[in-house]
Amino acid sequence: MIRKIIHIDAEKCNGCGACAKACHEGAIGMVNGKAVLLREDYCDGLGDCLPACPTGAITFEEREAPAYDAAAVEEAKKKKQADEPLPCGCPGSQSRALTPHGAPVPPPSALTQQEAALVSELRQWPVQIKLAPVNAPYFDGAKLLVAADCTAYAFAAFHQKFVRDHVTLIGCPKLDSVDYSEKLAEILRRNNVRSVSVVRMEVPCCGGIVAAVQKALAASGKQIPWHVTTISVRGEILEEL
Repeated sequence: MIRKIIHIDAEKCNGCGACAKACHEGAIGMVNGKAVLLREDYCDGLGDCLPACPTGAITFEEREAPAYDAAAVEEAKKKKQADEPLPCGCPGSQSRALTPHGAPVPPPSALTQQEAALVSELRQWPVQIKLAPVNAPYFDGAKLLVAADCTAYAFAAFHQKFVRDHVTLIGCPKLDSVDYSEKLAEILRRNNVRSVSVVRMEVPCCGGIVAAVQKALAASGKQIPWHVTTISVRGEILEEL
């Protein structure tokens, strides 16, 4: 079929790799220090890679090419997420499911009575929104908790009140220069999430995490029940909506 597809000028390409990173479909790869269109059927012709190219090596052309294969792209994305470590490259960020109460507990002699009654309720790793995979088995049928990271320090019984029976994601909209809504929308879109609980601090900047969840819910196209809990800087629950 004749359709619009990208063209890469090898002479202009400086090998920076920005286009390969910008290509969400995985159509572009680096070969011998140059960007190459590896899979024509992975190129959707929308050109997300164009603005990433600093030398103008990428343009559109209309020519004979196989049709864009959305299903194959989706399968390739899932395989890549399953096979590769998360973007930060840290081995400790590898996605994994956790069994609540499964961590080794120090001997009773090393704990106070109050400490002995507390156990971690965390069900998965990683917890940072930026590092979380968009598709993982533990999301299926999950109750999702999206929390501002300060809430766990302010509210003493955070695990027992909020983390228990939830898959937990945390972030700080003030410090992270990313739009959480895109990642959250993909998680909601790709998985059977039953509900979303948002826990924020009372400070104004924490409204960003609520806005991101609200935007993600709308973008997902799903009707998922959600509610918001606001924690004060003194560790009290101020409001539950």
